[in-house]
Amino acid sequence: MTDNELDRCMRKYYTSVYSAALCRCKNPSDADDIAQEVFLDLYTYRGTFTGDEHIKAWLLRCAINKSIDLTRSHWYKFSQPLETAYHSTQSENDGSSGSELLKTIMKLDRKIVEVLYLHYFEEYPIPETAKILGISEAAVRKRLSRGRKQLKKLLDSERNR
Repeated sequence: MTDNELDRCMRKYYTSVYSAALCRCKNPSDADDIAQEVFLDLYTYRGTFTGDEHIKAWLLRCAINKSIDLTRSHWYKFSQPLETAYHSTQSENDGSSGSELLKTIMKLDRKIVEVLYLHYFEEYPIPETAKILGISEAAVRKRLSRGRKQLKKLLDSERNR
């Protein structure tokens, strides 16, 4: 891959890759590190792609895999980043409804957040979401259903406060 192709892919897909990583690890710094690693992997990748959608799916799959590896690590499970306190106070001071929705979504199970993100934000159909996550279409449908129910319940409880 040439420098120009990498630059084009980074401009086009960085936000998607970063968001996919953030859904899993829930830490902006870790998500940024993962996104950088994913694009480094793309730069050194020796295979071929059939088009932009194939590149995007490959990047998202890599981001999710790296996020899973990170969140399963012993170090990650038993450490608390210093940025967490800073970012939580920034979100509270922001006061926008978008940040409130994001905080609510992040309360859901990681597996559900990944499916919701790919399906609703990246607009992948269920079969593509299943391929990217390496799960069955039935599992995607079930996680979407659970996610919508859990999100509705959380939003209702937030409104009733």
